[in-house]
Amino acid sequence: MPEGLSPSEVGEQIAEHRDHAEHADHAAHPAHVTRDRVISIVEAVLLSLVALMAAWSGYSAAKWGSESSLALAQASGARSDASADQIQATQIRTLDSVSFNAVEGAYVAHDTRLFNLAVRRLRAGYKPAFNAWLALHPLKNPNAPPDPSYMPQCRIPQQTAAQVATVQANAEFTKGESASGTADKYVRLTVILAAVLFLVGIGSRFPVRSARYGLIGIAAVLLAVSVVQLLGLPGPPS
Repeated sequence: MPEGLSPSEVGEQIAEHRDHAEHADHAAHPAHVTRDRVISIVEAVLLSLVALMAAWSGYSAAKWGSESSLALAQASGARSDASADQIQATQIRTLDSVSFNAVEGAYVAHDTRLFNLAVRRLRAGYKPAFNAWLALHPLKNPNAPPDPSYMPQCRIPQQTAAQVATVQANAEFTKGESASGTADKYVRLTVILAAVLFLVGIGSRFPVRSARYGLIGIAAVLLAVSVVQLLGLPGPPS
């Protein structure tokens, strides 16, 4: 995850600003020295705030980027588990269907020996549903379900596990997307801070004082906007 403006870049800008301010103090007319020193102090304060905010934004962006990557990786793993469980559930459901066909054939044919043999071969988790379905007298009861798989007693653990894993995957994916969005907001914040750094840096080199003051004013407004945005963002995850 890119971290945007680096503290070292801000430090270099502060050093250059100090050197330029000292040179300007020697060259300026005495009437403007006090005013220039005040604006130099303002510029130094702005650069210091940019340095602190850039460091915090870069750190936060990196932390939220890591949080996003971890959540998305967990979502991918949960989806893999859900897929594997779903495949097993489908295989079990197919086995139940084949076994039930044998039982149903013997039941319709009134072949007691074959019927008992087929029932013994039913899956242990399927027998409660089959017994409940058989108690409804399906050959005579038109309201009976088509087969035991429609009974509430019919449960396939792998199917339940697949559903749980899918819910977990969706939750982790949403968490990862949210973390990624937060990281992007911190990166965008560093872009504004870079603009502040540029305006302060170029303003200190302007010989026309009105232009310098205007650039400093714009930089101060952008920095205020950055502070408001920073206060509205969640802190880095622990």
